[in-house]
Amino acid sequence: MRRKTLSDAGVADLKARSARYTFPDPELRGHYVRVMPSGAKSFVAVSRDPNGKQVWATIGAADMMGVEKAREDAREAIKRIRAGLPAIEKKVAADTFRTVAENYLKRHVAAKGLLSEREIKRCLDVYVFPKWESREFTSIRRGDVAALLDEIEDGHGARQADAVLAIVRGICNWFAARDDSYLSPIVRGMRRATPTKRERVLTDEEIRAIWQQASKAGTFGDILKIALTTAQRREKILTMRWDDISIDGVWHVPSDEREKGTGGELKLPALALDVVKARSRIGENPYVFAGRTKKGFFNGVSKSKAALDASMAPPADAAANDTGDDKAAEKEGWTIHDLRRTARSLMARAGVASDTAERVMGHAIDGVEGVYNRHKYQDEKANALASLNALLKRILNPPAKNVVPMKRRARK
Repeated sequence: MRRKTLSDAGVADLKARSARYTFPDPELRGHYVRVMPSGAKSFVAVSRDPNGKQVWATIGAADMMGVEKAREDAREAIKRIRAGLPAIEKKVAADTFRTVAENYLKRHVAAKGLLSEREIKRCLDVYVFPKWESREFTSIRRGDVAALLDEIEDGHGARQADAVLAIVRGICNWFAARDDSYLSPIVRGMRRATPTKRERVLTDEEIRAIWQQASKAGTFGDILKIALTTAQRREKILTMRWDDISIDGVWHVPSDEREKGTGGELKLPALALDVVKARSRIGENPYVFAGRTKKGFFNGVSKSKAALDASMAPPADAAANDTGDDKAAEKEGWTIHDLRRTARSLMARAGVASDTAERVMGHAIDGVEGVYNRHKYQDEKANALASLNALLKRILNPPAKNVVPMKRRARK
């Protein structure tokens, strides 16, 4: 009597013969158990494609899967054969985090010329790839992100954790725009640091202390002096090229696509020009502040800043009695960007018109004026930096306390 069902036990009871044979599954037409003379058994499916050609497909070994799972897979295989498709859909290897991240770097970061490309790569190499490099991208959950950020915050601070979060968020959002079913694990409230608007401006005593130490700090010290005397962004100072400075001391601050504005053509004031003239060009390196590589610029900012801070810290036994400039600069931590903010404040103090100072900084001018006023303001910016230069000289070389500047009498 022909069987009406086929169970796992029934498959196990099938005996080997001298020749290979197939045993039909009574519950699914086109599904068979193939039995080899060696006793090995496998599930197979057969049907005809749209051209009438008979197609056989192996579903899997009988000792590795049950008949119910085999029947389910066989049903799908038969449908695909009848539709003219391969019986078994080839499984594409799941994308790892590194695969997605590298694709993001190629198609988004590099393609759009993002200035943060170098820092994004550094953060991925240092903080993310060691943990997630081989992880299936879609398997990364909210808890995984939180654990990674906790570890970075504990070892490197909340700001670094937030920087990595921003990069991971960008990668996840980029992938979500290309995958119908993906949902980013990044949600609100994952930032570690409380956003604050920095308002630090150095005092005259701090300016003197920093300038004094900068004079002993080599290349990094020169970078600090240029930052304070020109009010330009750190990245522009680090990448200052010899070819961008004319023989009459005008620095053409280059502007790239997708970046904030720059100061444009700036007549370097005396204090800045002295710094540039004191430096020597190193071989074929195009940068004023050359790095260790043949064509690279200085990149030891973090270490140099830490070393300079350490040199300004008073000895423990003298800290209680020290009231000089060095201690003044240590009252509150300062950043290189604080020098830019300080320079802008000093320009206001020196009487420079606000719109001119903003143009020196490279800030966008809002409204109709920003659209229609195409004047370069080269002379105005030169005068602004000259005024800043004069004020800095007075700060760096203050008059003796017993000397009182004479006020000019108004003419009658």
